[in-house]
Formats: sequence, C-alpha cells, structure tokens
Amino acid sequence: MAKSRKSVLIAVVLVGLSTGAAVLGQRRQDSPNSGARDPGVRTGAIGAGQPLASLSETTGAPEFFNDGFARFQEIETVQGGPNTGLGPRFNSNQCSSCHAQPAIGGTSPSAAVYPNIGPNPQTLVYSLDGAQNTLPSFITADGPVREARFSFFLNPNGSLSSNPDGGVHDLFTIQGRSDAGSCKLAQPDFDRNLQLGNVIFRIPTPLFGTGLIENISDETILANMNANSAAKQALGIFGHPNHNGNDGTIARFGWKAQNKSLELFAGEAYNVEMGVTNELFTNERPSPDEELHGGLPASCLLNPTPEDSTNFTVSALPDPEAYLAQVPSDIVQFAMFMRLLAPPTPSVTGIPGNPSPQSIANGRQSFITAGCNLCHTPTLQTATSSFTAGLNDQSAALFSDLLVHHMGTRLADGVSQGTAGPDEFRSAPLWGIGQRIFFLHDGRTTDLRDAIEEHASPGSEANAVIQNYNNLTWQQQQDLLNFLRSL
Repeated sequence: MAKSRKSVLIAVVLVGLSTGAAVLGQRRQDSPNSGARDPGVRTGAIGAGQPLASLSETTGAPEFFNDGFARFQEIETVQGGPNTGLGPRFNSNQCSSCHAQPAIGGTSPSAAVYPNIGPNPQTLVYSLDGAQNTLPSFITADGPVREARFSFFLNPNGSLSSNPDGGVHDLFTIQGRSDAGSCKLAQPDFDRNLQLGNVIFRIPTPLFGTGLIENISDETILANMNANSAAKQALGIFGHPNHNGNDGTIARFGWKAQNKSLELFAGEAYNVEMGVTNELFTNERPSPDEELHGGLPASCLLNPTPEDSTNFTVSALPDPEAYLAQVPSDIVQFAMFMRLLAPPTPSVTGIPGNPSPQSIANGRQSFITAGCNLCHTPTLQTATSSFTAGLNDQSAALFSDLLVHHMGTRLADGVSQGTAGPDEFRSAPLWGIGQRIFFLHDGRTTDLRDAIEEHASPGSEANAVIQNYNNLTWQQQQDLLNFLRSL
C-alpha cells in the first residue's frame, strides 16, 4: 500500500512539473473564448513601495522604517566586510534583488519589461567576487528570480528515488570567492534533476501591505472561511488554514502560508536564500543532500553564529530614535520594514489599451459572478495594533482568504509545508497584481489569462470557478482582466 501511494505521488508531481516547465508566456487554448487578452503590466504611477501614511504619527516609526529599508538593500559578503554571513550556499546576496518589482518590497523584476532595472540579479551574483558557479539553465536575464527545490532524493546511481525531498537547493556556493577562504562546495546537479523532471520552482512573493495581513486576527480568517458556505460547497471550494506547528495559530505568509509572522518569514529567508544565520535560525544550513552525509565541510564554516544578531555595540547618535533603530538585528528590521510598508494603490490609469472605468467596474462584478471572490476575498478587517495606528481596524483590500486550497495536478509541486499538502497553496493576495510580471508560484507565465486557466486541472478546487470564467462572454472576460490589472 505504501509503495502504491508513493507511485501515485510521483506521478502527480511529475504531471505538475511538466506544466511548470512551460515556456514563459505560452498560452493555453482550452478556453472557449479567445478574444480576451491580458492588457499587460500597468504603467504610470507605481503606487507601491511607500511607508504607511500614518507613520509620522508614531514616534520612532519613521526611523525604524528607514533603517529597515536601508538594510533590505545591503549587499552581504562572506566574511571581513560590514555585512557578513553570505553562504556557504545562497540564491542571492541582498533582499531587494528578489523583491524589486515594481518597487523595493515587490516581487521578481524583469529587464524585458523594465530595462532600467537591469537583468535578473541572479545572472550577476553567481560569479561575483570570483565565485566559481555555473549559471543554471532556468535562470535567465529576462526570466524570474527563482529558488529551486527537488521533489525527491536521487538514488546513488543517479536515478529518481521514492523518498520525498522538497527542500530548497540553493543555486550557488561561495567557492572561489575572494572572501570565502578555502571553502570548496559543489553546486547541486541541476542538469541531472532537470532531466528527471525533479526540479520545482518558487518565485518571491510581494511584501506590500504585509503588516496589515499580519494584523488580521485568526477569528476574522475563520469567520470568513465559514461565510458563504453554501456557495463554496456548490463550487467545490473547501479551503483551510495552515496552522503553526508550535502554538496552533493560523500561519499566513509564503506560497503555502507556511510562516506565521513577518519576523519568522524574514529569518527563514535570510538563512535559506542568503545563508545568513540569525537569532531565529542560528545554524548554518546544509543542503538536504549534505544533511544525509554529515553536514557542511569545516572549511566552509567561516563565521561565529548567529551571523546576524542584536547590535549591542552600536554607538549612540544625536537622534535617539535613529540610534535605537540600529540596535535590533537585521531580521527584526526586515520585518519592521515589511510591517510598515503600505499596501499597493489601485489605479484605472496606465493600463495598456486604456480600458474605461466602466469596463473595470464591470470586471469587478464578473470577478464576483464567476466566484473568484470566494477564495480571493476582496477585503478582511485588521485588529488593533500596538505598532502604529496605520494598522488599526483597517479594511485590507488584499483579495485573499489566507487559506490553502487544493489546486490540482497542474499546479501541484509535491511539497508539504505544515498542514498544506503537495497540491495546496495559499490564495495569493491579488492587490498589486496590475504591476506584476510573473505569475503563479513558479513564475511559469507572464500572461494573466494563462495564470487563470492554470487553476483548472484534476483535483483543483477552482475547476467550477474556471468553468464559470470560461462561460463568460469575451467582453466579460476582458473586463475581468482589465479589473485585475487595475489592482
């Protein structure tokens, strides 16, 4: 029986992976209406990347935000510099290289859409300071920033085993860097795993408005989950929270809502994406393969840990708030920056094709008519915050229920995190989607219509909703796409 379940899991994952390997921008042709088109990335005013408007009303908050904003863009080195701790394995060397579109705190950039921001940062960092890495084939100048996971471990003979992996295999190592000493560490064998269909991807999630999301109470999430139950059941929608494994409360950050808080989100990313140990993740992180063989070599353990910690020795400054803002560790300040980032501002201008406000209003209604709103809840109310009045009792227009849902074989990645299973994902917040370039957890498409259609596959809770979408007239579909690009 166990062998049968493993075989089924491998089959499900490989079906999902074959879809994830699709060429960016490729259009599916299974919708009966072919006239509607994604208008494309909204131009004009960015409307994102600014602090909460009320920040100046809270003593010290602007200084903490500005300090966090500066740290978010600092470049990490291995040892001997002002920001040490990079590696031994890493995906990039600064937070903002992953979170840059359309402003600092966003998601994956692309030079194909915004030439002024340059190519995918991962195409620059892999050989920086003498590093001896080979750029993986799935990292391209115009493609998304990605992290890679392997679905299963390989057997000693290089064949695919039935033992689930699911962990992040960082793209690069510090070997050869001028600040890495004698560390010798090979990159994962991405070519072999790609041949076996064993690589899955994640792209960065946008961070705008995440302080509001953090401040939505569990009770509000549960009440929304139980609302409109008849309509949800009729459409086969049965989402559930991903509960924190320690205290049982509802987690809400990450593609599978696997992280409970912004500080935990920041600490994990610092450790996994850049290799920087910190007060939440205190040990250097071996790859899943190295974990099976005794961990990292001693020559690659170069710094005392944690490499990021509370700054006890910061010199006093004339401005007390500016001084105090430098005392917390990086992960605390990363979290503070994210917490105080304002949500993105919707706009009806700058949408290619210049749709009318009436088209956008009609599209919002079609969004509801199709049932999209039953998972992508337009607004949730925040609780009272001790940080700043800007987080208090706000109507957060996030367009998410913060629950995880079965998304079927087409989107399945085979990874379980907490109580989120191999084909389950959090309803991605849609605010700011008008200026996003890459869609879905792996960045497989740049076309919003494709992203909608990818929701439909065997086992997906979205099948009936996508059928409703496909049954709309082409004009109603176009209005819906225009509405999404206005967010």
